[in-house]
Amino acid sequence: MIELWHNPRCSKSRAALALLKERGAEVKVRRYLDEPPTEDEIRAARAALGNPPAIEMMRPGEKRFRELGLNKSDDDDTLIAAMAAHPILIERPLAIRDGKAVIGRPPENVLSLL
Repeated sequence: MIELWHNPRCSKSRAALALLKERGAEVKVRRYLDEPPTEDEIRAARAALGNPPAIEMMRPGEKRFRELGLNKSDDDDTLIAAMAAHPILIERPLAIRDGKAVIGRPPENVLSLL
């Protein structure tokens, strides 16, 4: 089972979901804007990604990033808290399976979980 943090308005997210379904993958879609992940879930996803800096899980070009006064050099705890409070900041799509995760940019990245 692959859990996909999905935003149906995002073309990359839709493409990643389509690629997984085309290959017969069992996918649990989590519309993360409607069901925001907790800080603990974001930390677990980060660990599954290999513990990159939290900024690598974010959309720093998002308007909300600027509105909140965030900076790419902010510490990981600050950025994780911001993602939990404002899930629009989470880079999408994010696919998780068996303790491993990838960000679907490009969408083909999700195929590495098959």
